[in-house]
Amino acid sequence: MKPHAKLAAPQRFGTLRTVKKNMSNATNEGLRQLIAKLEASEAKILHAVADGISKSTRARREVNLGRINKNTQDGEMIIVPGKVLGGGEINHKVTVYALKFSQSAADKLKKTGSSIQTLEQLPEKLAGKRVRIIG
Repeated sequence: MKPHAKLAAPQRFGTLRTVKKNMSNATNEGLRQLIAKLEASEAKILHAVADGISKSTRARREVNLGRINKNTQDGEMIIVPGKVLGGGEINHKVTVYALKFSQSAADKLKKTGSSIQTLEQLPEKLAGKRVRIIG
């Protein structure tokens, strides 16, 4: 019998951040461009958003309107690195930036006069603005 060959030690690729940048989970070209745009920004909050949307679809955040209503005040700017769902009610105006919106969430936000924006429309400079990531 032949002796078993030793398995080679696993190769190290560097830091986790390096591996993450080289192995983006996004296969959608538009999403890849959005991630690159957010990571190129100087605002650290946009780097956190890029990390959130670079996850797999199953691992992305989903936020109900009830949670947004509970954790925000009138006139705030909210970023959801995932999908906004229509669970619960909202009773004040907010500006919501998200990757996707369910139809019921979009309808409920429009009823309150809130602004609905996609992450592509997110301004590059957020300095001096009160911005919150929810999810």
